[in-house]
Amino acid sequence: MKGIADEPQYSVDLLEGGMALCDVIDNHIYEQTLSEKNAFFVADLGVIMRQHVRWRTHMSQIRPYYAVRCNSSPAVIEVLAALGTGFICTNKSELELVQSHGIPSEDIIYSGVCKQVSQIKYAAKNGIDLLVCDNEAELRKISRCHPNAKLLLQVSTEASNPDDDMSMTFGCSLKDCRHLLESAKELGVQVAGVRSHISNSCDDDQVYVHAISDARCVFDMGEEIGFSMKILDIGGGFSGSEAQLELINSAVMSMVDLYFPPSSGVSIIAEPGNFFVSSAFTLAVNVISKEVVARDPQDQDHEPAFQYTMNEGVYGSFASKLSEGLISAPSVHKNTSLDVPVFSSSLWGPSGDDLDQVLEHCLLPELNIGDWLMFTHAGSYSLGQPLCSPTDSPPPPVKSFLCKNVEMQDTGVTNEAMLKNFSLVPYFLNSCQTEAALSVPA
Repeated sequence: MKGIADEPQYSVDLLEGGMALCDVIDNHIYEQTLSEKNAFFVADLGVIMRQHVRWRTHMSQIRPYYAVRCNSSPAVIEVLAALGTGFICTNKSELELVQSHGIPSEDIIYSGVCKQVSQIKYAAKNGIDLLVCDNEAELRKISRCHPNAKLLLQVSTEASNPDDDMSMTFGCSLKDCRHLLESAKELGVQVAGVRSHISNSCDDDQVYVHAISDARCVFDMGEEIGFSMKILDIGGGFSGSEAQLELINSAVMSMVDLYFPPSSGVSIIAEPGNFFVSSAFTLAVNVISKEVVARDPQDQDHEPAFQYTMNEGVYGSFASKLSEGLISAPSVHKNTSLDVPVFSSSLWGPSGDDLDQVLEHCLLPELNIGDWLMFTHAGSYSLGQPLCSPTDSPPPPVKSFLCKNVEMQDTGVTNEAMLKNFSLVPYFLNSCQTEAALSVPA
């Protein structure tokens, strides 16, 4: 195994043939078991590349702009930049991160709904002209601080699940668009297109259908007022499944062909975030406390239930629990038989806060302090700075790898282009590492 490093906290290992994700996890767990037993992420960059191939196969007419807020790992940015994606940034830190990887300003969209004046000026100074806007107050700020801005007018869309308490509506309503367009014209601000706000995983293709239909209305309004709008952003909501892509592509492209045919000159873009990174990351956490808790007195089996505390919680790597409310059950990294008994278990973060419950109930073998749990699909909204940390420890490091046998030609990029900003460093598996542990599904 040879390694590639971009920053001390982030490393990218180039795996030789015959090695896989489990080998990388085993190696890093072995290293941590001998030291501080800190949590860590493992990222398979090949998954991101394969997701890009899926996107190009099913959504070939729609250019992806990656939502940086979803996962800002430098290795992720490097790979997606090499693959030719654009980037959606919500603040100055994300803008600086993307620019540090040499992304052209025309491939960056500044999408923060409520932008600081200083950050609008930063965008203007650095030639980042595409900005999202959905209200008149924001429009006036932009007109004062960024005279060369090209706006994407954000339009609210129907919620795919109106009963979802966590769902929020952003964007101006269709009836308010004309006033906003007229105000932009008066202020001399250019409007370049329309952005639909579709967040989270959206399985309802009709949401996209309505969004494109509404966008056509806004384009017509803009033309009447004197704008030449050439960008349609259909938003996010892509879960990562191939079936969802096929469903959305079928619905979207029929509407695009109807309302925005090639002769219109309109470029179609979208904002996949989870789609690229969710399944690429695995989080390894350590059990730091164990407690037997009382079961329901009516339970005739009288089996014990366990409460485990981990070294990561909802104020750190499981922050998505506070918004999305769903964390998948982990697998156990330990040598055990397949017929080992399982018990009702709850998993908690280290803060001691009543809200720091990662999983209320899952079935796990009895664990011991020092055991490791593996959470797959951990790549979305889990790598930011801790919201509130009970210790002074930094966020878990990311151990990224790329298999040598990944078909680079399928992604349209060479090894040299993919790794141009990485420097090679020696990296080896521990020769005294124990046998690969058996992962027991929860």
